[in-house]
Amino acid sequence: MANFASRFSRRTIALFWMVLVGIVIGVLIAKEQISVLYVLVTLSLVVLLLIVGFSDLEKAAQRMKDEANES
Repeated sequence: MANFASRFSRRTIALFWMVLVGIVIGVLIAKEQISVLYVLVTLSLVVLLLIVGFSDLEKAAQRMKDEANES
């Protein structure tokens, strides 16, 4: 994975993920598996809320402030 990350930028990797998620969602809708889609969306929201809940936003804001003052 480290070699993959060194060849592609973060933006390109994010684009790959978005395309992959779009394909999965399209296939689930085409196969009429809406219940599976509901479960995946619910789990995704839980993961997103956990990431935001455990992130240290105050420290990140201070770090950005310090970097802005240095330049």
